[in-house]
Amino acid sequence: MRRCPTLLARIAAAAIGAFLLASPALAQDALPSWNDTASKTAIVGFVERVTKQGSPDFVPPDQRIATFDNDCTLWGEQPLYYQLFFAIDRVKALAPQHPEWNDKEPFASLLKGDVKAALAGGEHAILEIVMATHAGMTTDAFETIVKDWVATAKHPATGRLYTEMVYQPMLELLGHLRANGFKTFIVSGGGVEFMRAFAEKVYGIPPEQVVGSSGVTTFELRQGTPEFVDDKTGKPIGINRFIGRRPILAFGNSDGDLEMLQWTAAGGGARLMGIVHHTDALREYAYDRQSHIGRLDEALDEAKTRGWLVVDMKLDWKAIYPRQ
Repeated sequence: MRRCPTLLARIAAAAIGAFLLASPALAQDALPSWNDTASKTAIVGFVERVTKQGSPDFVPPDQRIATFDNDCTLWGEQPLYYQLFFAIDRVKALAPQHPEWNDKEPFASLLKGDVKAALAGGEHAILEIVMATHAGMTTDAFETIVKDWVATAKHPATGRLYTEMVYQPMLELLGHLRANGFKTFIVSGGGVEFMRAFAEKVYGIPPEQVVGSSGVTTFELRQGTPEFVDDKTGKPIGINRFIGRRPILAFGNSDGDLEMLQWTAAGGGARLMGIVHHTDALREYAYDRQSHIGRLDEALDEAKTRGWLVVDMKLDWKAIYPRQ
């Protein structure tokens, strides 16, 4: 009996298709920019356990809350916080309206191009720069300014737009979580109005799911004083205040995220606490315990002690940034 090649091909194709449908992980890799290491296995396994009906770790969709720091968890922060680059550019743009800045620090040094001298004043100097460039305007006007800036401003080392300095593996993780019924939030020390201007377009996270540091906002918004700083101990406070549920998954990258990770871990049931460890000096930056930005010291020790997930950027990620 002659076999029909066409019929055999159809049977084989149908068998392969059925196998792939029964094995979604083989049909499509949800995290293609992650290497097949223990980190990827831990993430995929956690999501499967908490979303599978009948699993002892099953979590109802309304409780699938995932929180992410922004700076150097979702996008970079070296050699300066990107929001600080924005503020410096605003100082230069606003300088003609403020001739007194020519003789007043930290503005005088910024206008001379000496960023190091300007920031020698530490947090007080940074706060002065931020308040001078972020306050005294409507929220709509500020949003427009931020959107215009992110559309054109480029990183001094890579020449990429800052919104192209997001981490492709983390974008995939956000998408994978949402595809499995998670609600994803940004919980960051960065300015909330700054992040809300681009978070939905860049991360798929709507403005109402962005929790960050904020100034006092009035109907007129003509005064600017710090109201809430969403860093360190402020993070669990911010989550409770603005989200109202304890996350079951949280990712950060520095000691500023430790309290958020601790609070996530303190809940019952299945939990995943993750840290992005910057170990790739070739493709990005390598830093941790001694860094003046995004210092990772105490949180790294606690992660190792408590068995939290530490993502090694150099080993675990095939790619760092999206393709241009």
